[in-house]
Order: sequence, then C-alpha cells, then structure tokens
Amino acid sequence: MLKKNMGITDRIIRLILAALFAVLYYTGVAGGTLGIILLVLAFILALTSLLSFCPIYALFKLSSLKK
Repeated sequence: MLKKNMGITDRIIRLILAALFAVLYYTGVAGGTLGIILLVLAFILALTSLLSFCPIYALFKLSSLKK
C-alpha cells in the first residue's frame, strides 16, 4: 500500500496546475510537443494528488503531510 506523503495544500496546488495545463492544451495555446508534455504532466499531477502520494517525495523521504 502507498503511504500518503502529501498534504492538502500540496494536493490543491497540483490539481490547479493540472487543470491549467489541460486548459492550455485543449484551448490550443500550447500545441505540438509542448502541449503533449503539458498534458502528460497534468495527468501525473492529478494522479499523484488524488492518491496523496508522490514517488519523488518517497525517493527522498520527504513529506508535506502534517503529522
């Protein structure tokens, strides 16, 4: 099981960024390779936010979760 390592503020910021990246892609502001990269980043940010788990945080033993 994944151990949560993300606090609520971190999760909200990631969801906002994911939504912004998706909007930039779907409105055509960011197209081509940049658009695809932003869309992939949006997916990753949304997924980690929904799971409350960031693999990079785990790798470096970091946490934004208040104890």
